[in-house]
Amino acid sequence: MAEFYEEDRELEEIKKRKLLEYQRQLAEAAQAEREAEEARRQREELLRRILTPEARARLANLRMVRPELVEALEAQLIQLVYAGRLRPPITDDELKEILLRLMERQRETEVKIRFTKGRA
Repeated sequence: MAEFYEEDRELEEIKKRKLLEYQRQLAEAAQAEREAEEARRQREELLRRILTPEARARLANLRMVRPELVEALEAQLIQLVYAGRLRPPITDDELKEILLRLMERQRETEVKIRFTKGRA
């Protein structure tokens, strides 16, 4: 009978530890989510300050098709403005030029890769 109580007590301890671990993981996930949301808000505010409404609308449309491209472009735009290489506000025409240059570079890379693969 004493063994039964001992096993029962051990099971309760295991359950308590597991519950505490799950609660800790849940709290960490919630904290990470809050931090990600705050970073997103700050990024949006920066973009609101450095892009004209038309340029922001263009990025929003492009995000539907190429979200990874827009993420990288936004980060690059923020860096360029802080480095002083671009002056805000960035207009829609300036954004178009940046996008065209970026797409040309990507095409050049794709052509080189295709050419290299074709010869091998």
